[in-house]
Amino acid sequence: MANAKISIPLDLPKVTVLEVEVSERGYTISVESTETGTRCAHCGRKIQAFHGYNDWVEVRHLPILDRAVSIRYRPKRYQCPYCDGEPTTTHAVSWHTPGSTMTKAYERHVLKALIHSTIEDVSVKEDLSYDRVLGVMERCVAAEVDWTAFKRLDVLGIDELAVKKGQRDYAVIISTRLADGDVAVLGVLPDRQQATVQAFLDRIPARLKATIHSVCVDMYEPYRLAVQAALPQADIVIDRFHVAEHYMDAADALRKKTMKDLKKTLPQAEYATLKGVHLVFRRHWATLAAPERLLLERLFGYAPVLRLVYEFREGLFRIFETAPSVAQAAQDLKAWMFLVREQHLPGFDAFLKTLQAHWEGILNFFKHRLTSGFVEGLNTKIRVLSRRCFGLFNLQHFFQRLWLDVEGYRVLA
Repeated sequence: MANAKISIPLDLPKVTVLEVEVSERGYTISVESTETGTRCAHCGRKIQAFHGYNDWVEVRHLPILDRAVSIRYRPKRYQCPYCDGEPTTTHAVSWHTPGSTMTKAYERHVLKALIHSTIEDVSVKEDLSYDRVLGVMERCVAAEVDWTAFKRLDVLGIDELAVKKGQRDYAVIISTRLADGDVAVLGVLPDRQQATVQAFLDRIPARLKATIHSVCVDMYEPYRLAVQAALPQADIVIDRFHVAEHYMDAADALRKKTMKDLKKTLPQAEYATLKGVHLVFRRHWATLAAPERLLLERLFGYAPVLRLVYEFREGLFRIFETAPSVAQAAQDLKAWMFLVREQHLPGFDAFLKTLQAHWEGILNFFKHRLTSGFVEGLNTKIRVLSRRCFGLFNLQHFFQRLWLDVEGYRVLA
């Protein structure tokens, strides 16, 4: 069986194999294109007069049986009888971009290897220099969104991430949730100023702007102003989880103060029975096991005000879960706000003002029951990417790497 052989397709269209050399490095395969003719680089007309060959070109191709493969070929030249001086034009084969050291198939292989990986890792695994791998990404992945790839957008998401930890240096991620549920990255912006966000939204083609009915944002005012200016027809949707987060911030502040007071007044052994209550306090009653409910009831026995805070949180949650219409939600929220004011809960005035300031955006949730869940899912990918590719401050490269992680398998598979 030592001489057993198999045939493996090269996936190079319209070529004939001239020679195969085997060495310790792998396989070197010499081929010749079977295509005839090309288009004149000057006049654009089809020309057929063969004029000779250029020098041999050697490029990296897909590995075979885990061994490196190089393809050698000589580009053909054709002479144009229509132009003065009868200049020649070199024929460009469909499977190789002139100037590249790789076939297009191998470039796609490198791009797929980059998904959820790093340039350094791919460089080592493929035995390529760092710059060659980076060059594939820069050459083959667009540095900005291709609007022609979309038929409609429907829902946009706007959120920011810290580019440099602790330095308040933010980049803004613009994304969209497609009809099939997939998420697509539209832009990575250098800051979160209104003018920057608005300028990007203004660049969306008119045919796509007309399809956008909602934009999911947090409560950052410049986002709202940018959307109102650039997409006046779209509903601004304040994510319900941002509303809940603001409420829990106020509730946690009161809980922490109450726990400090209890620590001073209760015997140490009695206070120890409340261990872990801060975790239980943040969860919904329906999700709690019996021992956790007993722990929470013990806390409420010591601090009845926290029972009110917890029950109002549950009531707010039920409104977002069950209100069947915008009108009903508005009525229920107004009643809820009235009751909170009546109880004079310490520290909740700011939250009630926040609800009033973002009233329309909060109610817009009940139109389509949209959330920023797809944005938060994308943020998780971004955080993983940031940890994996530490120091990725070039926003063009950031867009390309994020595009690969989010859309690479869908596009390149």
